[in-house]
Amino acid sequence: MADITTEVLVIGTGPAGSTAAALLSTYGVENIVINRYHWLANTPRAHITNQRTMEVLRDLGREVEDEVYLNAMDQSIMGENVFCESLAGEEIGRMKSWGTHPLSKAEHLLSSPSFMNDLPQTFMEPILFKTACKRGTRARMSTEYKSHVQDADGVTTTCLDRMTGQEITIRSKYLIGADGGNSLVAENEDLPIEGKMGVGGSMNIYFRADLSKYVAHRPSVLYWVMQPGADVGGIGMGLVRCIRPWNEWLIVWGYDINEPAPDVDQKMATEVARQLVGDPELEIDLISANTWTVNDAYATQMSRGRVFIMGDAAHRHPPSNGLGSNTSIQDAYNLAWKLAAVVKGQAGEKLLESYNEERAPVAKQIVTRANQSIGEFGPIFEALGMTGGTDIEKIKANMDARCGTTPEAEAQRDALNAAIAFKKYEFDAHGVEMNQRYKSDAIVTDGQIEPDFALDADLHYQPTTWPGARIPHAWLFDAEGGKHSTLDLAGGGAFTLFTGLGGKAWADAAEKVAEDFGIKLRTHVIGPRQEYIDHTGDWARAREIGDAGCILTRPDQHVCWRNDAMPDDPTAELTRVLTHILAR
Repeated sequence: MADITTEVLVIGTGPAGSTAAALLSTYGVENIVINRYHWLANTPRAHITNQRTMEVLRDLGREVEDEVYLNAMDQSIMGENVFCESLAGEEIGRMKSWGTHPLSKAEHLLSSPSFMNDLPQTFMEPILFKTACKRGTRARMSTEYKSHVQDADGVTTTCLDRMTGQEITIRSKYLIGADGGNSLVAENEDLPIEGKMGVGGSMNIYFRADLSKYVAHRPSVLYWVMQPGADVGGIGMGLVRCIRPWNEWLIVWGYDINEPAPDVDQKMATEVARQLVGDPELEIDLISANTWTVNDAYATQMSRGRVFIMGDAAHRHPPSNGLGSNTSIQDAYNLAWKLAAVVKGQAGEKLLESYNEERAPVAKQIVTRANQSIGEFGPIFEALGMTGGTDIEKIKANMDARCGTTPEAEAQRDALNAAIAFKKYEFDAHGVEMNQRYKSDAIVTDGQIEPDFALDADLHYQPTTWPGARIPHAWLFDAEGGKHSTLDLAGGGAFTLFTGLGGKAWADAAEKVAEDFGIKLRTHVIGPRQEYIDHTGDWARAREIGDAGCILTRPDQHVCWRNDAMPDDPTAELTRVLTHILAR
C-alpha cells in the first residue's frame, strides 16, 4: 500500500511543473509536486517571457499576471541587442529586439492583451510555485523521484526522502515528469528522444557589478561581445546578459565539450568579466558559476499511458529565441485542463492522447528553431572576417577593414548590417511564439481548410479562428465602458462559445449541452445591447464567421470548432462536437 495517494503527481517545480500544479489546483484537481532539492531556482536561467505565456499567467489570475509585471524588466528596457567589441569598447551594431521596433510593437499590441517582458527564473518560479500551494497543491521538497510503475488504474512512484533517507511510495492516477533535460521519468518510461545531447559546452558566471556607465544609455537584455578569442558554447562570441539593471549580470562563456568542464572560481570569473566588459580593473561580486551543455534533442513521444513529460524533459535546446520556459508553461496549459476533465469524469481517457499529438510537434519546432538560430550568427562572423582560423591579428585587421573608404569596405558594412538585421529570426520571432495551430482529435475542423500564412510564419503572428489556433485577441466593451479581451472571455477552465445576435439559439443549446455533459460551457453573444459589445468592429473582422455562426474554444483558449451558420438543431451539433472532443 502506498504511503501517499493523490490524483496527479508532478515531478519538478520548475516553470512546467509549478504551472501544471497551479493549473490543476485551480481546476480543482488534487495534486502533489515534489522537488529533489530544498530550494527553488537559484540561478536566473530562463528569462524571456513572451505574450502567449503571459496570456496563460493572465488566465491563472490577474494577481499572478500583476506580480510578474511588478518584478519583470519592462519590454522597453529589453531594448536593442547590442553587438560590440566589449561593453567599454567600440559598438559594432545593434538591432531592435523583442517587439521594440515600431512595426513589431504595433503587431504585438494588436495581437494580445499581454506584454512581453524579461523575468529571471529566480522570480518566475517562486510566483508559480506559490500560486500552486496557495490553491491547494501539496508540495514536498527534498524528495527525489527514483522510479515508477504504471498499471491499468494508476501509477506507483518510488521516491527518496532526502531528509530521512527513507523511501516512500506515492500512488497517483497520473504522473507528470517535469524533471528537466536529464529527465529520469522519460528515461524510465523509455520515451523516444531524437537528436543529440551535449553538442557544446557553456558556463554561466553570475555576478554583481555596476556597469551602468557602459550600458544605461543603450538598454538591452543581451550584449554580444565580438572579439578574437571570445567564445560561448559554439556560438563564437561572449554574451553579457542583464539580469537586473544595471548591477546584476550573467556572462555566458564557452568551453570545449571534449574536455572536462572547468571549475570556475573567483579568479577565472573575474578575468572573463574583465575581458568582455573591457575594463582591466573591474572587480565583481561573484554570486555563482555553473556549467551546462548545449543540447539539440526533443521527445517524439511526450506521453505513454498515464505518464506525461513536459518542459525541458521533452525539449532540450539552447536558450536561443528565449523559448524554453515559455514552451514549458504552455505544455502545462495544454495538458492540465485535459487531466482535469478526465479526472472529473467529464471526458474519456482518449482525450489525453491529444497532448502528445499537439505538443510533440511544438517540441520539435522550437528545438529546431533554437539550434538554427546559433548557425545564423555565421553571417555576422563572415562579415567581420572572424572565420577561418585563430590568427588574432588577422581577425583584428579584418574587423578594422570595415572602417575603410573602399568599395570592399562599403560591401563589408552592408553585409554586416544585413547579417545583424537577419537575427530578427531569433530576437523578434513573433510568429514562432504565437502561431501554434493544433491538429488532433481534440479539434474538429469539419473539413475546413487551414489558411495559408500571408507573411513569414516565423516572424509574424497571423490571427485566425480556424480550429486548432488560439482565439484571436480583440477588445470588447461592456455597458460601463470596461474593456475585455476575447481571451479574457475564454479560458478560466471552461469551454466558451462565441456567437453574434443571429446566434442566440446557440446559447440555449450550450446551456442544455453543458448540463447534459456536466461541464462548464459559457456563452457570449457579442453585439449591441449585449453584455459585450464590439464597438470597434475588430471582433467582427477577426472572427471569420457570420453573425449566426459560432466559435467554440477549449479551456486553453484554442478554437476547437466553428460553424458559419445556424443549423436546424444546434443542440445536436454541439453534442456531436463535444462528444468527439471529449472522447465520450
